[in-house]
Amino acid sequence: MAEQKPPSKTRKNAKKSRRGAAKKRTPADGSPNEAARFYYKGNRHKQLRAFVATVKLGTLSRAAEALFLSQPSVSLQLQALERELGVALLERRRRRINLTDAGEALYELARPLVEGWDNLDRDFQAKVQGLTAGKLTIAAGTSTIQYLLPELVRRYRERYPAVHLQLANVTGKDGLAMLREDKADFAVGSMLDVPHDIAWEPVRHYDPMLILPPDHPLAAKPEVTLADLSPYGLILPPQRLSTYRLVDLVFQQNQVPYSVAIEVGGWDVIKEYVAMGMGISIVTGICITDADRARLAVRNMSRWFPQRSYGVVVRKGKFLSAEARAFIDLVRPGLLTWRDYDEPGHSGR
Repeated sequence: MAEQKPPSKTRKNAKKSRRGAAKKRTPADGSPNEAARFYYKGNRHKQLRAFVATVKLGTLSRAAEALFLSQPSVSLQLQALERELGVALLERRRRRINLTDAGEALYELARPLVEGWDNLDRDFQAKVQGLTAGKLTIAAGTSTIQYLLPELVRRYRERYPAVHLQLANVTGKDGLAMLREDKADFAVGSMLDVPHDIAWEPVRHYDPMLILPPDHPLAAKPEVTLADLSPYGLILPPQRLSTYRLVDLVFQQNQVPYSVAIEVGGWDVIKEYVAMGMGISIVTGICITDADRARLAVRNMSRWFPQRSYGVVVRKGKFLSAEARAFIDLVRPGLLTWRDYDEPGHSGR
C-alpha cells in the first residue's frame, strides 16, 4: 500500500487563498465594500417593511408575527437599516419601542411607500378592471350600522357587487384599535375626543332627544329642564360607552342629581323599555324613526345636551385603497381630498 503523504504547504496555501477570496473584505479605510452596500440596498424594501410594522405594532414580537418572520430576523433588518442610514431610528425599551426624531422622519416617508407597495396588485386591478374584486372593512358601532350605513351600503353594493364588504360591529375604543393595527380601512361613527394620530371628518349631525312614554307626566310640559328629569330613573347605555359619560357630564356640570334605573346596550332595547314605562332616556336623534314618534313622546334637548356628530375616521398616514376611497366618496364626494388625514401622528397605544 502506497504511503499517504501529508498535504503540502502549497496545497494548504491554495485552500486558504480560496477561503479568503470567498470572504467579504472591508477596505483599509473601514468603509463598507460595494458588495455589502449592494446587499443592503437590495433588501431595503424588507427592512422598511420590518421598520414600519414594528412602529405600528409597538413591539418586535408583534411585527415578527405580522410579517411571518422570526423576531431575530426582524431585529437584524432593523439593525441593517440603522447601520446603512447611519442613525438610530428606534429606542429599544423593556416592553415597547419608541421612535427617535430620525425614526419619526423615516416613518413619515416609509409608511405610505410600504402600504402602497403592499396594495399594489389590488389597486392595479382596480385601475385596470374597475372595482370587480377586493375587500373593504369598516369599523362602526351598532347605531351607525343600523341607522346610518344601510343606505350607503345599498348604493355601494349596487355599484361594486364584487367587493367583499365587512362591517365590524365594535365600540369606539375597539374601532380605534382596529385602525391602528390596520385591521379596518376606516371607521364611521361619533367621537368626543380625537386622538392626535387619528383624523375625523364629521358629516352628519343629530340633536339629543328625550324619549318618554306618551302618558308620562313630562310629556305634556311645554319645556323640560334638567331638574325636571331628576325624579325619574334614566335608562342609559353601559358606563363604558360615550353616551353615558356625556349624560353624566352634563348633569354634573349643572349640579343636578340624577339616577340610573337600567343600564342596557342598544338603542332599540332602550326605546322598547321606555315604551313599556320602565324609565325615560336621553338618546341621539340618529335612532329616532317615524314609528318611534308614533309610540313615544320625543322632546328635543339640544338646549342642555350637545349635538352628536357622525363621520369618517381614519388613521393619519393611512394609505386608502380604491375600495375605501369609493365608499367615502359615497358618504360625501371629496371628503378626504384634504391632506390632514395623510399627516403622520404618534400612536395612541
